[in-house]
Amino acid sequence: MTSLTLDHLCAALNLESFDVEAAWRVMAPRGRIERRADPPPKQAGVLVLLTGEDGDLRVMLTRRTERLNGHRGQMSFPGGRRDDSDRDFAHTALRETGEELGIDTAGVALLGALTPIYIPPSHFDVFPYVGYQRVLPPLMPNPDEVAAVYPVALADLFDPENRIVTEIETVAGPLTVPAYTLGGQIVWGATAVILCELEMRLRAVRHGTG
Repeated sequence: MTSLTLDHLCAALNLESFDVEAAWRVMAPRGRIERRADPPPKQAGVLVLLTGEDGDLRVMLTRRTERLNGHRGQMSFPGGRRDDSDRDFAHTALRETGEELGIDTAGVALLGALTPIYIPPSHFDVFPYVGYQRVLPPLMPNPDEVAAVYPVALADLFDPENRIVTEIETVAGPLTVPAYTLGGQIVWGATAVILCELEMRLRAVRHGTG
C-alpha cells in the first residue's frame, strides 16, 4: 500500500457506504457473549490519536498497567469512562487522553468518529474518535493507568505479517483470538477491532469503493 495521508483518513471516516460488521468480524474474538441490556452498559470515549506527517502517520497505543481493574496489561487507546460534566463522548476521549498521557489536548484536531462498539467483558459501550496533532508535546503518562506508550506506524496495519491468531490468557481462561502484532506487542480485542475498522475504511478509499 502506498503512503497514507490525512486526506485518505478524512475520506475513510466519511464513506457513504461501509460494512462495519464485516470489518469487525476480522478481528473480533470468537465465542464472546452477547450484549446485555440489564443493567445498561457503561459508556466511554477513546481517542485514536495520530501524529506525524503524510506518508509517516503514527497511531498512539498504550499498554494498561496491571493495577487497573479491567483489561489490565492489555494494549489500548487512551480514553475512559464518561463523566457527567463531559459535553459529549468526543470531550470524554480528549479529556481522558490528556489525563492518561499527561498532555494538553487543545492542539488535537478531531477528524471524525468510528463506529461505537460494545465490549462484553467490561459491559461498556465505547465511542472511538480519530484525532490528529502533527507534533505532540512531551508525554508524561499517568503511571497509575499507563505502563508504556507505543507510537505505531499506521502503515503497519496493512502488513499481512502483522496479523496473527494467538492464545491469550484471560480471567475466564485461555482464549484463541485474531490479533495484530504492532510495536512488538500483541493487540487484540476491542482495540484490534477498532483498528481493523480504520484499516478497512482506508482500504476502501484506496480501492475507490464507498
